[in-house]
Parts: sequence; structure tokens; C-alpha cells
Amino acid sequence: MNVECYDPEGAAVYEMILQQVLQDVQLTRSVKDVQIYADPREPVFIIVVKMEKTSPPILLEEFAEYKYDKKANEAFIRIKDEKYLPALLKKLWELEGRNKIHQPSRMEVVVDDPQHTMAGMVVTDPQQDLKKKVYDALFRIIPEGFRVVDHYSEDEIIALTCTDELMQEKWIDKSREIIAKMRSD
Repeated sequence: MNVECYDPEGAAVYEMILQQVLQDVQLTRSVKDVQIYADPREPVFIIVVKMEKTSPPILLEEFAEYKYDKKANEAFIRIKDEKYLPALLKKLWELEGRNKIHQPSRMEVVVDDPQHTMAGMVVTDPQQDLKKKVYDALFRIIPEGFRVVDHYSEDEIIALTCTDELMQEKWIDKSREIIAKMRSD
């Protein structure tokens, strides 16, 4: 982790804020590197995060069996590993609507008139979950009032270039330099 700022005291404060926020949202072990460039004289604030790799997405087939009954127009899901059941219910509620999902027993779920295919359904994606937590942390770290944001996200890198004025190309270029350096490390 590195904070680049013309003011050493300001850099130390942002380093402390960064560490505190990462602890608060429980990201200290999930973040590989963070680079911050801050210059309040311009004003610009750039933060680039490189995340650790996560496990692959969890598919429905990995923890449940399902079949579709054409006659009843229902999908029946039998749970083999219930640790993913809350995520499955949440996903089904989002896709099909809460009123169409029934749970006759702890290890069974029934979907009335399913509109989406169950094959290959991603129930939970650790990479996307981690990205959400990183964004939460970043928006806690950027200076108050810096509402003009250039956003970059690719693979394991997320970058925000922020200001409270018009975005300048030199700041975006600086952000891209930091990203390129982080990729090469």
C-alpha cells in the first residue's frame, strides 16, 4: 500500500483512513495492493485497488438437483448442501418473484411457472461479492464532495479518479499509469 501526496502528513492520514476502512469492511486479506494519489491543490484523488483471486462462481448443479415437471409447470429443487440455500432463495426471488417460490421442507424448493432456466444458474459469485465490498470501501475513502468520478474495473483491478471540478485528461492518464504499474508488479 502506498499513498502519494505532496504533504507527508496528509499521506499518513490517508494511509490510516485506508487501513481503518479496510478493517471495518473486512477486506484486509482480500486486497492485494492499494495505491492512492492525492493532490488537494488540483484537486484530484485517485485510488487503485488490486484484489486477491477468489473462488469461482457457485452453480446450482454443485449443491442441488433439479427437475422440471411440465404437467405441473413447476421446477423442483432438492438441496444437497444447505449452506448455499439462502443465496439460492435470494437468487430465485430476484429472478422469479418471491410469490412463485415455495419451500415445502428444509431441503426442497419449488418454483411455480419458472421463466428462467436452472441449468448453469450462478447462485453466488465470490468475485462479484468482493467487488461490491471493495466499492463500498472506496466510497468511504474518497474525499467528501468529490462527486465527479472516472471509473475503471477490469479483472482484479478497480480504480476511481475523483475530483470536485471538471475531470482532466492528465488525471485519467495518471490513473492508467498506476494501473499499468500495478499490473506489472
